[in-house]
Amino acid sequence: MTSKDHEKIYDPLMEGTDVPADGDFSLEEILAEYGTSREQKILQDVERTISAEAQEQVPAEPEEETPASDGETQEAPPKEEVPTEPPEEKAPRRSHKRILFPGTYRGHAAPPEPEEPEEEPEPPEEIPLEEALPRSPHPISLEEVVGSTVDAVMEEERREPLIRPRLGLFSRRKLEETEQIPQPPEEPPEPEEPPEPELAEVSEACGRAWKSHRSTVPAAFAMALVPIVILAAEAYGVVIPWWSDALANRAAALLGCLILSALLCWQVFSRALHQLRRHRCTGEVLIALSALVSAGDCAAALLSPERTAVTPYAAAACTALAFAQWGLSRLSQGRYETMRTAALDDEPPYLVTETDQGACKQSGAVRGFYNTFKSDDMPTLWQTALLPIVAVGSLVFAGLSSLGQGRSGDFLLNWSAILSAGATFALPLSWSLPFSRLSRHLQKAGCAVAGWQGAEKISARRGLIVTDVDLFPPGTIQLNGAKAFGEELPKVYSYAAAMARCAGCGLERVFDDLCRSEGGWRETACDFSFYEEGGYSATIRGESVLMGSASFMRKMEVRLPGNINLKTGVFLAVDRQLAAVFAVKYNASENVDFALRMIRRSHMVPILASRDPNITPALLHRKFYKKVKVEYPDLSTRVALSEAEMDRGAPRALLLREGLLPYAEAVVGSRRMCAAARRCTGLSLLGSALGTLLAFYLTSLAEYRLLSPLSLVAFLLLWVLPVLVMADRVGRY
Repeated sequence: MTSKDHEKIYDPLMEGTDVPADGDFSLEEILAEYGTSREQKILQDVERTISAEAQEQVPAEPEEETPASDGETQEAPPKEEVPTEPPEEKAPRRSHKRILFPGTYRGHAAPPEPEEPEEEPEPPEEIPLEEALPRSPHPISLEEVVGSTVDAVMEEERREPLIRPRLGLFSRRKLEETEQIPQPPEEPPEPEEPPEPELAEVSEACGRAWKSHRSTVPAAFAMALVPIVILAAEAYGVVIPWWSDALANRAAALLGCLILSALLCWQVFSRALHQLRRHRCTGEVLIALSALVSAGDCAAALLSPERTAVTPYAAAACTALAFAQWGLSRLSQGRYETMRTAALDDEPPYLVTETDQGACKQSGAVRGFYNTFKSDDMPTLWQTALLPIVAVGSLVFAGLSSLGQGRSGDFLLNWSAILSAGATFALPLSWSLPFSRLSRHLQKAGCAVAGWQGAEKISARRGLIVTDVDLFPPGTIQLNGAKAFGEELPKVYSYAAAMARCAGCGLERVFDDLCRSEGGWRETACDFSFYEEGGYSATIRGESVLMGSASFMRKMEVRLPGNINLKTGVFLAVDRQLAAVFAVKYNASENVDFALRMIRRSHMVPILASRDPNITPALLHRKFYKKVKVEYPDLSTRVALSEAEMDRGAPRALLLREGLLPYAEAVVGSRRMCAAARRCTGLSLLGSALGTLLAFYLTSLAEYRLLSPLSLVAFLLLWVLPVLVMADRVGRY
């Protein structure tokens, strides 16, 4: 290859090397200088041979031509003196083969300049490099060299990443380089609510159940009074024919009364079986079991001579069945009143739901109301947790007081006494009475609460969110006059209506009516903002508009006339110049005042989420009850709470009437009902536990004279009186 085939290329990387930048290179020189590890090893062997034979001075042989790859004869390059130098230890090379042309390097930096070898005496004669190299089995062309070079480079790039694998902090494990971002875990699908039936059909079913339950309540109480009256007369010394003659006669009469009571109150047994299938143990289950055990004791008094000659405790069981039937009647009544109200409108005006701050009134919807309504109440859950202990304890105590003392014939007698004492009359009334009392009261007010869960959700935080419209409903805000300063009246009316519309406060309707009556037009406000100082700002037709109270205008450096003194005035400024003053009057409503008083008496706090700058706690103290206490959060919280009314949460209660009073009655009544149900349930469970222990103590001593059927009925009636009082107070607020 001649110098005409390639132009001279100056490469700064070739400076300081033994290879001239503008010379011609043969294949042997390329392989000798930049060959692979095998060629370098061969070159080292040749150098050793030359250094060993240098002393023998072997004459050089004539040069031979190297065949070219294209069939043409190529002249051999001129001879070059090969310096004899001792073999140097080469640095270990990479395991893969690479071929690079002169002047090209893998890295960006230039390779270090080779050290100049020390001068050694030249041998007298040299062996040509071509003879020292082994002959190639076939000719190698430049195209093959280039192709192998490219293949080696591509294979290396495929084998090694361009970016060095990173190591994790404090870890020897290599971090994986990947472009695929792991997908976030999929959220589990929300459980679908079961389909709800039509509320009208549910209301009709509850109405039929109420009629069925209440029809037998008077007869059940009348049947329960028969043995009580006879026992009371006998206690006062009255001798009753056939009754006082023998124990068997009394047992037969009491068994007959118990059977008739069971027939009248068959729905109690049906309710008990239904609760057992749902794995619930309520007061109806314990009362039904007490009736069965008392019937067995009456049969034992007729048939077993080993039984102690005392009157059976069937009178307590009959009275317990009558109270259980009354409880079912009141429960079905409460359900009927609630469902009848909810079925009046498929899209009620408002619903009440819970938030982190308290109850909130939102747009109405009945979907989800029935599912919330049919959930278990707290008294049922409490009774399910504790009444099985009473039932099992009564069985154990009966065995200890009879079989443990060698009186096996008194087992049913003692068990009926202990179980009747544990099945207090207040158990089936602890939830049904407060719930029916509240539903009847709310039905008259146009409200409905979704059972225990709905009432507990909206009354748990002792707060309810109230807005401008709640405190001052439409018609209570009036405009007493307006005055413009340097602007036309239609313009200021239009600007004021646009600002009130963007603010969403109670002034919107007032200014809209004023704008229509005075010939104004509908404007659009841009860049609307609220201010903590009590005002708003926006841009209308390219003009900066401010509207708010007098203190807000002063803080925004708007000059006001000195003769204006309006506590509830609304001021409008255009480009920091006063444009108009509106005299606004806020009238107090009697229903709102009564609602605020009711909230105060129930120890609840209304959260004021007002957007009107004039509606503040000071205004409420002037217009309403002076001792009213409200929570007034910061501006951002007030705006967020007022916007919550636009949402549609789970319906915990439904409101079919406007105003603050129905809203307050639903929340306050729910709180009072939950409190009464907790107290009644706790009191009834306490009476059940104390009655069980007291009956066990007396039966173990065989003191049946102290534990007579009449005294047991009186003991159980005492636990009913506080339940009746607390349930009646639910609707009195």
